[in-house]
Amino acid sequence: MTSPTLNDSTGLDLERLNQQLIDRYTEIARLAGGLAHEIKNPLSTIRLNMDLLAEEFANPESPKERRALAKIRVVQRECQRLQELLDNFLDFAKVRRYHFQPSDLNHVVRQILDLYKAKLQQGGIEVIDYLASDLPLVLLDREAFESALSNLIINAEQAMPNGGQLVVRTYRTPDGVALELIDTGCGMDEHTLEHIFEAFFSTKKGGSGLGLPTAKRIIEGHGGTIEVRSQLGTGTQFTIRLPAPRCIPAETPQERLELPAE
Repeated sequence: MTSPTLNDSTGLDLERLNQQLIDRYTEIARLAGGLAHEIKNPLSTIRLNMDLLAEEFANPESPKERRALAKIRVVQRECQRLQELLDNFLDFAKVRRYHFQPSDLNHVVRQILDLYKAKLQQGGIEVIDYLASDLPLVLLDREAFESALSNLIINAEQAMPNGGQLVVRTYRTPDGVALELIDTGCGMDEHTLEHIFEAFFSTKKGGSGLGLPTAKRIIEGHGGTIEVRSQLGTGTQFTIRLPAPRCIPAETPQERLELPAE
């Protein structure tokens, strides 16, 4: 029987340390999620009572009542913003269990574009798609991937408040498929590009800074990558690359557990 070498021992120590860090972060994420849920309960009560107050002051007859209604509206807006922040945080922090199924990427993209088509048109945004017809199937958790794609489309929409173009393109790569979203919006400077995928980083007033980090985690949970290129005043391009499996499973969907990332 051979004794473990220094490299073996170091490898075991690193594995043990890595597992300890994962366990610690998972516990922190669980506690943070529990705290967020505890905040949501009284927040719901506050929102309900503010809605009732707003109904009582729906037709103000005096300057005092109009001032009261204005203050009620401010509290309602802030409650809504806090609700959205909590929802985004819970979505970002939760441990995801992916259920992968063989999927046609173009079909998923078309469904999401159809969902946002009317809203984008109202904002003066023209959607142009170039979807390759020779794509291989990829393994997707449809719900999670659609959520990531939605975050990217919303980001593009917010970057074009005065309208513009959103080009969506898919194509085959040596390892699988790629999806590009190119907008003609305001673009980003170098500082923003460096921090765009960091949790809670946002250049938008009232933004949670969790949409793009959540999208990145979901894409990486699919074994993929996401890259961003941008030029201030010209626009932004996000590129998602997904691997194509060597063989498509014929029976039950594949399942994978993703722990919260640091």
